[in-house]
Order: sequence, then structure tokens, then C-alpha cells
Amino acid sequence: MTLQPASEKFAAPPAALPAAVAGASAPIRSILEMALEGGEVSEAEGVELFRTTGADAEAVYATADELRRRANGDHVSFVVNRNINFTNICYMGCRFCGFAKRSEDKDAEWLEPEQIVERAQQAWDRGATEVCIQGGLHPKMEGTYYRDIVRAIKAALPDMHIHAFSPFEIWYGASKTKMPYHDFLADLKEAGLGSMPGTAAEILDTEVRMQLTKNKLSAEKWVEIIRAAHEVGIPTTATIMYGHIDAPEHWAAHIRLLRDIQKDTGGFTELVPLSFVHTESPLWAKNPDKVRPGPTALEVDLMHAVSRIMLHGWIDNIQVSWTKLGAARAQQMLSRGVNDLGGTLMNESISRAAGSDHGQEITARELTQIIRAAGRVPVRRNTIYEIRDIYDDHDPEELAPLVDRRGRNPLDFLDMFPERSALEAAE
Repeated sequence: MTLQPASEKFAAPPAALPAAVAGASAPIRSILEMALEGGEVSEAEGVELFRTTGADAEAVYATADELRRRANGDHVSFVVNRNINFTNICYMGCRFCGFAKRSEDKDAEWLEPEQIVERAQQAWDRGATEVCIQGGLHPKMEGTYYRDIVRAIKAALPDMHIHAFSPFEIWYGASKTKMPYHDFLADLKEAGLGSMPGTAAEILDTEVRMQLTKNKLSAEKWVEIIRAAHEVGIPTTATIMYGHIDAPEHWAAHIRLLRDIQKDTGGFTELVPLSFVHTESPLWAKNPDKVRPGPTALEVDLMHAVSRIMLHGWIDNIQVSWTKLGAARAQQMLSRGVNDLGGTLMNESISRAAGSDHGQEITARELTQIIRAAGRVPVRRNTIYEIRDIYDDHDPEELAPLVDRRGRNPLDFLDMFPERSALEAAE
């Protein structure tokens, strides 16, 4: 199963190298020139790139931007979707998580299938083509509940793409039903599951995972479940959560492992780097002397850029999480190798529960404004990166936010164009 676009679709001649590369130190310049000439950056070379600063870091950004252009042109995509977190009740005790609640907590939540369908219908009426569904691991939940959710949505909305259930949830459901992963996933696909989020990856390193999650879902199990999904024909995203107790060695090994899986299966649609949000995280609250409060600005820049470089030709969609970084910072990542702004979301609970304060929704029209202000072409896609609309001479329908923003506007940073339309600003 190969879902990635051809990397050389927008390719420039091999001699067209970014000028910034010439200003890099000899070792970094050698790695970047090799990458631009079609070579594969090794794990050890990835560590070197993650450690760059100054002119070397600028050369990394320029290289990532050029590889992005070769793979995606000037298109920057997004999907109109809605997040539905059907329960926040979870007893797994992951130390970084601020989302989980106990059943007796006053803000504990559980949605029945009909309530999930109601939210999906509302999203469909607002133009969504995807619902992204994840939830906590409720101790009393039946393993068949995941299938019940999928079947209920498909019965009401047969054309809605269901992007649902992390590998941790698949592990939980398969354990509850005593089914092998392949069989459990094949059953979900038959019910209508379209794709899976590759969350719960965190850092695919046992030592780090022991501190984050007590290794409740091991790196080996995550890989096994992801491979099983790809083998039964369910594409997935890939993620990395960074900025806590990790280091460049962990990042490069994680990305190299994702690349190895992609070489075998072709089942990853994109990589989504996820910055650790520390504010409400128990991991940070209990270990402030050992746990970093999220990545530095330099680390955010390099994570997106080095990921693009290491994954070029294998995973050619690099997505930025505006819920983690905010709209202004997400726009900056468009010059760091990023070609996708994710989804409109409509509701967002997990980052918000961890202390993120970047809102729950950016509408399709607002996303096109962000993209145009960066000098790029907005593209609406579906979940598996098939183009549905190119906003080169028109805008999406203008919709009021689903959730009241209480006066906040995620596009305040675009006030440089206060009296001009987004199209005029782009021109």
C-alpha cells in the first residue's frame, strides 16, 4: 500500500541547491548536500542535524524547505474534520497525560454511540469529511465498543471517513476481546474504519517510555500494531512527542524507525511532531527538576525540518500541530519543511487538558488566510491526502466557530493586512 506522492513531482535540477547550505560548516554541509542529491540521512547524521545552531541550523531549514518544495510544490493542505473524544475516563496512569479522569471525577465524560453520531452529523453539516475519534481506556468498556462506534457512524453517514483509535486503544480492544491484532483490525475495517491516528508513539525508546507510561504499551507493541494495521489495509499517521525527558539521539532513532516501517509497508500518510505541553502534566508537576517544560523554539524548528530531511521520499507529508504551537508559530513552520496544517478540529480536548491555550477550532476559511499570508496555495484534502479543492481563486464558506471563542481570534497575528482580503494579501 503506497499512499505517498512521488517525491520528485516538483523536483528541481540537482544543481539547484539552497544558498544557505554554502554557509554551513563542512560536516553539516556534506550531510545536506548529500540529502539534496537524493541520499539518505542516517540516524547518526540525523543526531548531528538536530544539534545544529546558527548558520548550520539555517542551512537545515533551507534544505528542508527545498525538499518540501520538491515533494509538494507550494501547496499547503488541510482537512475539514472534527475531533470527538468519547471518554476521558482512563486508569492507565500515563505520567505525561493531563486528559485522563476517574469515573467519579465531576468532569468525567462518556459518550454513547448516538451522541457520537450526533456530533459527527454536526461536523458533516459544517463540511467535514473526517471525524477523528479517540478516547481513554475506560476499565468497564467492552472491547466491541470500538466497532459499535464505527458501525453507528457509518449507518448514519456512510461517506464520512472515520479516522480513529490509537494503537493503545487497539491493544486494549484486542485484549478485551481476546482477538489477534490482525483480526481485530480487519473487523474494524470491515465495519468502516478508514484510517488510524499513529498516536501513543511518544518516543519509541524503552528507557524513555518506562518513565512516560511505565511501558504499558511498549515500543515493540506499538510497531507491531501499526504494521498490522498497514498489512490489513488501514493507513495511519505517525507521531513523535518531544520536549520532556528525551534528546536528539531518541528523536533520530524514532524517525529512522518510522522510515524503516514505511519502507516495508508504505502505510504512513504523514508525520505529526507533537510538542510536549507541560502545564497540567503530572510528569512535569512531580519532576520539575528532571523534566523539561516542552521543547525550545530551536528544537521545534529543527524537529520539523530534520523530519522532512530524514523522511524525504518516504513520508512526504509533514504536518504541524497548531493546537500545540498556535496559529502564528504553525505558520512559521511552513518554512521549516511543513506542507500540512492538519484539521479544523472543531473540538479539541487532549492538548487543552494538558494546558494548551490555542483554541479548539480554526475554520477552513481561516486556514486559507494563514496559508496565503505565508505565500503558499491553500489546498483542502481528504484524510489520505487526495486533493478536494485548491483555493487559488476562491475561499471556503465562512462559518462561525462551533465553540464560542470568548473574543479570541487565532488570526490576530495577521493584522498586518487589516483592510485587505486574504486573496488581496496573497497577491
